[in-house]
Amino acid sequence: MSERNRTADTQERINTYWTERAPGYDEYQQRPDRLAEDTRAWSQVWAQALPPAPLEVLDVGTGTGQVAMVLAGLGHRVTGIDLAEGMLAQARRHAATVPGGPVIRPGDAVHPDFPPASFDAVVSRYLMWTLREPETAVANWVRLLRPGGTVAVVDSTWFPDGLDNASENFADHYDSQVRAALPLAAATSIDQTVSVLERAGLTGVTATPLTSIFELDRRFGVAPNHEHRMQYLISGRV
Repeated sequence: MSERNRTADTQERINTYWTERAPGYDEYQQRPDRLAEDTRAWSQVWAQALPPAPLEVLDVGTGTGQVAMVLAGLGHRVTGIDLAEGMLAQARRHAATVPGGPVIRPGDAVHPDFPPASFDAVVSRYLMWTLREPETAVANWVRLLRPGGTVAVVDSTWFPDGLDNASENFADHYDSQVRAALPLAAATSIDQTVSVLERAGLTGVTATPLTSIFELDRRFGVAPNHEHRMQYLISGRV
């Protein structure tokens, strides 16, 4: 198999996994017992991460559109992209419920198809660990930013003991070929993600622990088959 075909095959396996997960994933994100508090807490996270609205924001790996919806609620003009059709369907459904909601479209987080200097910020949540070629991806995000623009990503060290030891069942789609293509999947320190942003030429890169989200997870519990871990906002500027 050529390298190009191998990359396409790897991404397709990832897409299939998240398409199958999409309905249950969205149901958990919309849990009525914590939805209002989640929205409030994430609104504060993103309001502190980005300059005041309105900005042109690209949400890469938008998934069910939770971040895109929060950012639109803060007054930003948001475009969300993803390659998993099941996730896109959920995100479009949410976007259609509000005036000025995010624009949701298919797109590759590694190679977003937009002209240079199209956005004031590029954001993601829970993408870095499952992102192939993260250094290429972040370099491409930087290319899309206007002067002074921001890259801000949220993630954690979800599987420091490796996906083989994760309680989540990745076996069907995250096989050895997929795992080999994901440098941050088994990261043991958030500093590994920080380094990716720094090597892309971003300045002032910081990793901020999201204690408000940690506390919500303590009170309400974490997603099925996940452990209670600190999440971080990693951000830098052009």
